[in-house]
Amino acid sequence: MNERNPKVYGYRWVVLAAFVFLAAMTQVLWISFAPVTREAAKFFGKSDLMIGLLSMVFMVVYILIVIPSAWVIDTLGFKTAVGIGAVLTGVFGLARGLLASSFTAVFLCQIGLAVGQPFVLGAITTLAARWFPAKERATASGLGTLALYLGPLAAMLLSPALLVRVGMARMLTIYGIASAAAAVLFLLLARDRPPTPAGRDERALMFDGLKSMIKRRDFLFLLAIFFIGLGLFNSVSTWIEDIVRPRGFTIAQAGLTGGLMLIGGVIGAVIIPLLSDKLRRRKPFIILAVSGLLPSLLGLTFAVDPRLAMLSGFFVGFFLLSAGPIGFQYAAEITHPAPEGTSNSLLLVAGQVSGIAFILGMDALKDKATGSMTTSLLGLAGLVAGSIVLAILLPESPVCEESRTIDTLH
Repeated sequence: MNERNPKVYGYRWVVLAAFVFLAAMTQVLWISFAPVTREAAKFFGKSDLMIGLLSMVFMVVYILIVIPSAWVIDTLGFKTAVGIGAVLTGVFGLARGLLASSFTAVFLCQIGLAVGQPFVLGAITTLAARWFPAKERATASGLGTLALYLGPLAAMLLSPALLVRVGMARMLTIYGIASAAAAVLFLLLARDRPPTPAGRDERALMFDGLKSMIKRRDFLFLLAIFFIGLGLFNSVSTWIEDIVRPRGFTIAQAGLTGGLMLIGGVIGAVIIPLLSDKLRRRKPFIILAVSGLLPSLLGLTFAVDPRLAMLSGFFVGFFLLSAGPIGFQYAAEITHPAPEGTSNSLLLVAGQVSGIAFILGMDALKDKATGSMTTSLLGLAGLVAGSIVLAILLPESPVCEESRTIDTLH
């Protein structure tokens, strides 16, 4: 086999599709309550903050499980690790629907679902590295990362509609059935690796890779960018109804604003990684993403017209979420031969830590009289401005530079 032109298998797209469906359902189950916070609070007889905790528990658990899950991904393999996550997602997703009348039971099911999530999401770049050649890996990571956006998008659009049509309990049951179906399909269709490698796959041991990562300035800068960006996404997604409610927006308009943010992310996560692979560059697209995010976030902060808020939400998603797949792939490239699962998981856990801090901070800084979250959104905008500086200081990916050099020579 020619190492520069390894054999690729059409079945890689089946594995990727099964993974995307499963990963999307983990995100649906995470953010189910965000666009219907007020109605969920009435249904369970709890405060808005308690409903927010149903989402935030995913971030807390992620921090606790991320290292063990990364070890499983890098040691026992892609199929075994994601299979664990699939079983937990299917079982607790169904249980949450069946026990929907009890807040305590739903909360415990959220914990079970949260344990499964890092086994799935931490495997995105491992899937790309195992099944796809180097020239397709940002694209594969982009499509895999789409799940992080398609799931919340589905929840933002479907939760308000399902709540009105069938009620809270049946809504959760429908989500549970879908999550079980996604788990079964993954277990039936996914394979650990192709018959022959898709490219070079030499890897360091996980903890050796971890030590080398935290000594790299460029990886720490990227980690800080993810800390800000993913924390912003997690907190804004969790509080989307609370952000726009003080301006007189309806629950449907809140859902559409959150939905358009995710539609923008889906479009960006398809287009931008394709361009990155085509041009063999990562850094310019990371800079573009964080630079475009700043004015979009300010638009969402101050918009009083629902149409302007929705448009701003779309561009927040387009710029913020398009950076995800490129950032994951960039991290894998600059930290090679450290395992992809380790770099992927570290970036995601940064977003869970900041998500918890930002969610609690936004609630604490909320205007007690009006409910406005303008102050906290301006604080997030300031952090985004700082991330632009960090993005400019990043070096280009050595893998991309090597690839362009080879193309030039040939």
